[in-house]
Order: sequence, then C-alpha cells, then structure tokens
Amino acid sequence: MHHANVYYGHADVMARYCGIDLDPAPRIQGYLQHGWNIGDGLAPGTPYVAGSQLYVWSEKQRRRSWSLGYRNVVVVGAPWSYLLAMQPEPADQPEREGTIYYPFHGWEGQHVHGDHKRLIKQIREVEDGPVTICLYWNEYRMRRVRRIYENAGFRIVTHGYRGFWWRNTDRFFLDRQLAEIRRHKRVASNRLSSAVFYGTLAGCEPAVYGDTMTLANEDPTFGGVARQRRLWPEMHGAKLDLAAAQQTARAELGADRLLPPEAVRRLFGWSDEHVTFRNSLDEAERATATESPMAGVVA
Repeated sequence: MHHANVYYGHADVMARYCGIDLDPAPRIQGYLQHGWNIGDGLAPGTPYVAGSQLYVWSEKQRRRSWSLGYRNVVVVGAPWSYLLAMQPEPADQPEREGTIYYPFHGWEGQHVHGDHKRLIKQIREVEDGPVTICLYWNEYRMRRVRRIYENAGFRIVTHGYRGFWWRNTDRFFLDRQLAEIRRHKRVASNRLSSAVFYGTLAGCEPAVYGDTMTLANEDPTFGGVARQRRLWPEMHGAKLDLAAAQQTARAELGADRLLPPEAVRRLFGWSDEHVTFRNSLDEAERATATESPMAGVVA
C-alpha cells in the first residue's frame, strides 16, 4: 500500500515480530502511522484509498483520528514498542552515560530554520555529561549544519536514511537507533517528538527544552508547539518527573496495546505464504522510484 509504511524499517520490524523474515517485507494492506504527531497520526495531506484501514499507535491517536472524520481506524501500537518487546535490554548492558539530543529536523519538502549556536549554548547550560547530537539525515548531509555541532565538541551521529518510494529502505534503522539510545542516560530534544518518546520507553530520562526552531511553511492545523506544551506539560522541561513521562510514553506508543503476531498478520493481510514467498515490488514502482538523498552516508 503506501510507501510510508516502510519508513524506518517499520514494516520489517512488524514482519519480524510475526515470524516473517523477508526483504522486502510483505505489503501492509492499509496505512501504518510512521511517526508521532498531535493530529491523526498520519502525514497531513496524505490521500487515502477509500475504505482502507488506518493503523495508529495509540487509543488517543484513534480518538483524534475519529474526531477528524476518519473511520476504519485500528490501534496496533508503534513498531518501536514491538521492537522493545523483541529486544529487551541485555543484563550485561554497559552503564549508560550522557545525553543523546535530537535537534528538530526537516525533510525533503521542508527545511528547518533556527539558531543552532543558540541551541548549543542551551544544551551546555543543562547537560553536565557527554552529549551526542543525532542529526536527521536531512541535516546530517548539510555540512554547514553538521560542522556547527562538530566544532562545539559534540559527538555527531545519524541513524541513517528512512527510505522513500520503496527505495533504500533501511530494515534495521530502529535496531540501530535502539542500540544508540541504550548507550545514554538521557534523551532530549527541542520539540516533543517520536525520538523523545522512544528514548523514554527505552529507559532514558527525557527532556524537551531549547529553541524550538521553525519549519518552512509549517502546517498550523494541529496547533504546533503551543498545543504540545498545553497537552503534554509533563514532557516539557529540562528535568522531568520520570514516572509521569514513562506513563505518557507507554500510552502514546501503544506499549500497553500490543497485539499477538496472529492478529497483526490478519490485520495487515499477511498470509501463511509470506513465510516462504517474497512480496516484491512491481516494475512500474521500480521505474518511478527515485534515488536516495542519503546514498553513501554512513551512520
């Protein structure tokens, strides 16, 4: 169905959970939420095929989608929550240290505008340990932006490219992100985002602070940063109540709503044949696919 279903290897994580190890993963019959947001859980402006299922991460997301007029909405939980269920933290995991900070990012269609040097100053005022800056692929490929953080003495990483139009999909994007997050004691960002919830659910102390920056032609439909602060006050600040933040993360990522493999396979339209037969891209889609803007970039 929609190419965003395979962003960040989401379809692959769900397939592994179902005992299906194929590359590419079988097609999901419907639309799977690919990132946290404060609206319907799916990208603004996404055209839907009438009657298709919308698979969202949480009950809150289902209610928001319903209030916006969408039907056929099913709560399945975030792929990240399934990954944590499959990969519990090892008993011999090294002691966590420092903070992984995710600056607010853009994408192919919209770039971020803001003062990175000011953000660096704010990070230094808050964090008292080593800091890793995780740049999204869009900013990582901009040498000017990357050098600002490098010159500040921070460790710089990227989790890689998320994939686009079924090309250059990184099946193990989330696995790499989980390994990186588990190195750190804290997770932080200048906007509430998927990464903050991911880190919180994975055992980090969360924080949301710093210059929020702006996104070119930002869609005001869902109320922006002001609404985030109003609805999730427990997730904003340099030092947060960990128990309250963890409760919110579990709810927003649907960690309390995970389905058994049989139910996921039934919902996604994955048959027993998918265990042995690949569901490949057709030639028409291959012909219209574009090259990855992250070709050659190593995380």
